Amino acid sequence: MRRSRARNTIILSILLLTLAFITITSSGSSEGHIEEKEEIAVSLNDSLSNSMSDYKELAGLDRKVNAFMRKWQIKGASLAITRNDSLVYAKGFGWADEEKGIRMEPGHILRMASVSKLITAAGIMLLQDKGMLSIKDTVFGPGGILKDSLFTKTIRHKEYSRITVEHLLRHQGGFYRDPLFSSHDVQMQMQLDSPPTAEDFYRLVLSRQLRFEPGSWQRYSNFGYLLLSEIISKVSGKSYEEFIKEDLLEPAGCFDMHIAGTYYNEKRENEVRYYTHEGEGKFVPEYNGSGNMVERCYGGNNIPLLSGAGAWCGSPAEIARLVASINGRDEVPDILSKEAISQMTEYFDKETFSLGWNDTDPAKGWSRTGTLAGTSALVKQFPDGECWILITNTSTWKGPGLARYTNDLFVSCRSLYSSMLPAKDMFNP
Repeated sequence: MRRSRARNTIILSILLLTLAFITITSSGSSEGHIEEKEEIAVSLNDSLSNSMSDYKELAGLDRKVNAFMRKWQIKGASLAITRNDSLVYAKGFGWADEEKGIRMEPGHILRMASVSKLITAAGIMLLQDKGMLSIKDTVFGPGGILKDSLFTKTIRHKEYSRITVEHLLRHQGGFYRDPLFSSHDVQMQMQLDSPPTAEDFYRLVLSRQLRFEPGSWQRYSNFGYLLLSEIISKVSGKSYEEFIKEDLLEPAGCFDMHIAGTYYNEKRENEVRYYTHEGEGKFVPEYNGSGNMVERCYGGNNIPLLSGAGAWCGSPAEIARLVASINGRDEVPDILSKEAISQMTEYFDKETFSLGWNDTDPAKGWSRTGTLAGTSALVKQFPDGECWILITNTSTWKGPGLARYTNDLFVSCRSLYSSMLPAKDMFNP
């Protein structure tokens, strides 16, 4: 009896081992075996090429973009168009890097300047959705978010305790200075041995009286968005870039956005070269006080320090993917709540900034601009569901004013070619 049980146990063990062996060895074969594969995230930029948007019906659109670039002496540009949250067109024009003979492709990434503020605002709203803050929270003071010793020792005026997160988002903080693009001057003013850090900028700006009562007026402030970047890091417990990438961008399907570098040798493999026009202002003192004269787009400013105010780089196609994830439409699942999106896009009047967006006039659409040495960007979500995004790798003498002409280009091209855009979705090839 005992021998029979022992024999049966041995046979059962052999059968189980044989079955396990068969399962392991057959897992590499597709014949008669359904294999579950781990889903691997693929960057949208790796799947796009100019040829995918080559249509004879849109040859006129391509000519108009090229004419726009010739008029403004732009080396290269990238255009993405979505309709109802589907990427229907993505194409590069001109040069990504003329010196190396590299043509612009839709997978190239470019500095987006103040379009970064839209990313930062979305990050703040995500934290609100998670219940980790409210845009009505105060920033400074005993009950504020930023109450580390750096801030408590620097701030001397009680009106700072009235500044809320929403005030920063709407450029209504009331700060007297906005010095992020004046590193060289600040270094000399503060008699620093090295370029100013974010902490140095905090000490410089927050030690002074406010220009106006928080919330009573607005004055565009990159410094306010530097503070918002600090808030995101403080509340999330991660670095600003880490939180934005892991919690906001990747869930939105954006895997190739990064904080840009300052110099050409710091650029990403698929990042473009930047250009500034010849003439006064092309060469400036290096931001770090070295005494060297450098091309403004490569050393005139400390790009990473701009953080959530203007440091991100990415492709128009991936920016379009982010917009599709925060616009309240149903075709692409939103990563923010309906309430958060409604708050971001609520329109008051043309004198009031929206949250992250420049303007959200329901009759004209939502817009977000960006300008930096070597870069000009416009994101325009139209009321009919089309979103047009153009980023250049060349700055012009018009500066922020180029956005107006880019918008005119969009309006003209839409009237002629919108009906010819293909019915496809390159977000899901």
